[in-house]
Amino acid sequence: MRPLEIVIPVFLALYLGWPRRRPLAIRLLPALAFALLLVHFVVEGYRWQMVPLYVLAPALAVVAAASARGAWDLRAAAALPILALLGLVTALPALLPVPAIPDADGPRRVGTRRFELVDGSRRELYSGRDEPRRFTIQVWYPAAPGTTAGRLPWLPHATTVAPALAALLRLPSFFLDHLALVKIPATEDADIDRTTGPLPLLMFSHGWEGFGAQNTGQALQLASRGYVVAALQHTYGAVATVFRDGSVAPYNPAILPEDDPEAAEWETAGRTAAEQWVGDLVFALDFMAARNAEATGPFSGALDLGRVGAFGHSFGAGATIQFTAADPRCRAVLAEDPFLRGVSPAVLDGGFAQPSLFLFSEQYTDDTTSRNNELFTRFRPHARGSRGTFFIRGTGHYDFSDLPRLSPLAHLIGLKGPIRAARMTAILDDYLAGFFDATLRGIRSDLIDGARTYPEVMPR
Repeated sequence: MRPLEIVIPVFLALYLGWPRRRPLAIRLLPALAFALLLVHFVVEGYRWQMVPLYVLAPALAVVAAASARGAWDLRAAAALPILALLGLVTALPALLPVPAIPDADGPRRVGTRRFELVDGSRRELYSGRDEPRRFTIQVWYPAAPGTTAGRLPWLPHATTVAPALAALLRLPSFFLDHLALVKIPATEDADIDRTTGPLPLLMFSHGWEGFGAQNTGQALQLASRGYVVAALQHTYGAVATVFRDGSVAPYNPAILPEDDPEAAEWETAGRTAAEQWVGDLVFALDFMAARNAEATGPFSGALDLGRVGAFGHSFGAGATIQFTAADPRCRAVLAEDPFLRGVSPAVLDGGFAQPSLFLFSEQYTDDTTSRNNELFTRFRPHARGSRGTFFIRGTGHYDFSDLPRLSPLAHLIGLKGPIRAARMTAILDDYLAGFFDATLRGIRSDLIDGARTYPEVMPR
């Protein structure tokens, strides 16, 4: 919960739980809580989880105002049931808090820019219209020294994307409206840091029915440590994509068959979708290379295109594997819980020589008879530059994203395993930075070399 969301019920609880006749200072606490409630609307913002408290706080302020005149005092027999009610209404915002994306712990502040890309060489496969492929990217990067600290929305276009995400999780459409209130530590359109020379570039691909911002915490960490991260939003495979003109491209469930996910037809459709995502990655890399080659511009001369890497989650991790095999500019790839049923047979059997690291959830690892595990077993010997394959105990599929931070009850709706979100964040940040430092910067990593381990991380 946010600061005022904590202070308001604490003041009310002190008033209701006061064991003796209340002095004037205690009788004034509900009025102060109500005043703070008004400040909360302005500073922190309304959210539906607080509605019962919005009703209870002014009601107690009225009761306490009458009591403050000395005519009477709220007795324990009435106060204790109301105190219990206060505990119940406070539990709702506590169990569904405004998620907090951790501040990056690298030495640099983070800047970000958004772009809308149109690839006229490819046609859109899933819109039902004859039009070029269009998608968006958000670029994260170390900001120039002296950049003012900024706070930006974690989820751009949250009024559209949050209901779509709620539908994905089979929740009421309003359930995740508070995601619009999540702020991240980044400055929009800041100048890039040019003090250390050209920077490595990492491409990120989200999971199926995910979204480009789903791994923002990782992008912030990498950017604060000197990387440029281009996070793609794959139109029609993402939960919802909002374009600059206000048009919305919703997730298209017809792309992949729903009836029999083990059928061969599923893999045919999956390969078609993965090839389109690979096309997005190639085009986004071309776009960034063109920005780097400009005489002037936000990324002019700021990128080291000899140090390009990729990482992704789930279906997007499979797309980065395919991308690494297809585009020699990609020098290293880290796959988070990779889903390989869109990867082509040529890549499954031919692999690639670039350094790679594969991190799996315990959920995916334990599903030993799955088609995905069968395909990874087929592919693994051909990842000739592999730095290892591991699974992380206590993890579910979504633990590789920001989604476990939606609620302390995230594990009950399938968004995480038993591992603590903060612990998983520390592990992933360490592996991401260590792997790309070792493969793109030549900086030795005792984690990647195997000299240091986490007890939760097990060889697979």
